[in-house]
This record gives sequence, C-alpha cells and structure tokens, in this order.
Amino acid sequence: MAKHRTSPRRSTLGVSVGARPAAIPRATDGHPARTVLPSGRAGRRVASGRLAAVIHPSADVSADATIGQRTSIWNRVQVREGAVIGDDCIVGKDAYVDFGVHIGDRCKIQNGALVYHGVTVEPGVFIGPGAILTNDRFPRSITPDGALAGPDDWTVSTITLRYGCSIGAGAVVVAGNDVGRFATVGAGAVVTRPVPDYALVAGNPARRLGWVCACGQRLTDSSGRQVAANAEGEASCPACRRHFTIAAESCTERVVT
Repeated sequence: MAKHRTSPRRSTLGVSVGARPAAIPRATDGHPARTVLPSGRAGRRVASGRLAAVIHPSADVSADATIGQRTSIWNRVQVREGAVIGDDCIVGKDAYVDFGVHIGDRCKIQNGALVYHGVTVEPGVFIGPGAILTNDRFPRSITPDGALAGPDDWTVSTITLRYGCSIGAGAVVVAGNDVGRFATVGAGAVVTRPVPDYALVAGNPARRLGWVCACGQRLTDSSGRQVAANAEGEASCPACRRHFTIAAESCTERVVT
C-alpha cells in the first residue's frame, strides 16, 4: 500500500530547475513567460530558451520541487515538495509524484501513474499508465488502540527502479521490492519480490517468464527459441544482437570481440 502526507498547495512559480532555484522569465506585462504546449494551451516555462521545462497550467507543482531541463509536466500532474525530476523527462496527465521522490534523467511516467514517497527512479526508466509504486508493507488507517494513524505509526519500505527498466500499464510494485536494470514488469503484474536485471515478469503474483535485452526484446537461445525462466547458458537478442550469459538466477551482458 502507499501513504503520503498532505501539505498546502503551492504555485509552480517557485519551481527550481536543475540543482538551483530558477528565475521565471517575465513578459512586459509582469506575468510569467509562457510556452505553447502541443495541445495549443499555454503552460509555464521554467527557465528560458531551449533548456526550458514546460509545466501545464493545470499541474500542481510544489515550490520546493526540482524540475530538470527540457522536462514536460502535463495536465493535472501533482509533484510534491522535495521531489526531484531529472532532465528530459515526461510526466503524463494525472500522474502523482510524492514528496522526496527522486526521478532520474530521461524517464517517462505515463498518465495516472502513482509514485509514492520512498521510491527512487534511476535514469531511463519507463513507468506505464496507471502503475502504482507503494511504500507501506503493513498498512493501517488506525493504531491498535483505535486512534488515527500518523506519520510516526508506520515505516517506509523503499523501492528502487534500476536503470532502463520498464513497469507495464496497471502494474503494482509492492513496497520493499526493487526492479533491476533493463527488467520488464508486464502489464497488470503485482511485484511481490525483487526483480533481477534483464528479467521479464508478469502475473499476480509476478513470476519470471524469461529474460529480455536492453532493447526490450525476448532473449533467445542458439536455436532461436525464447529463453525460459529457468534456462542457463548463453543467449542473445534477435533484434540488436547483444549477447548474454544466464546463470544462478541472473542475467549479464557479455562483450563479444
């Protein structure tokens, strides 16, 4: 499950860019400079020129959040205080980024995804529409004596999404379970255990079906058959020709000279 603290709404006008607060460019009438979004609506532009981050006017972005260069924040997104979103990211309509969440460069967070406090997203990660990343393994609304539970009555269980991995549409990653480099979590999966690098998992609870390349394609053996979950030995990608070694429940890329 996932929990978050509430805080007052804040204007996007104090959003910082990169690692430093940014001055918002002003037009001659004193209003914030604007960037026209592809939809034709005008959004706030944080910083100026080609490095600008674009924030849709309906987005609720905390003044204490840090938004990277060339990042786009779309309709009705909420980004909480202390959140850091890297460069060249896309955060889709209705997505929620909780306080203190760190998101690396070149990530795509699709419509309606929920990324709660305690989650770290490394660069190049894809989070599909409606995906949920939770932070509480023992959720309760009340304490054992019946009082409303507060911030000190639960422990955050963290999640790290490693470089280049993908979380499918509607998938749930249960608190305390990391997803490895270039792993793929199938649509609708419920992840209840850590996912190794390059693994393909699906189902409820999620089970490993096989292994995937950095490009996302299923790995195959020497006969061209897709590699099974329990396979060991050499494998390769039929699309980009990368080579891998599978052993001891892990998959690693190897360099062929």
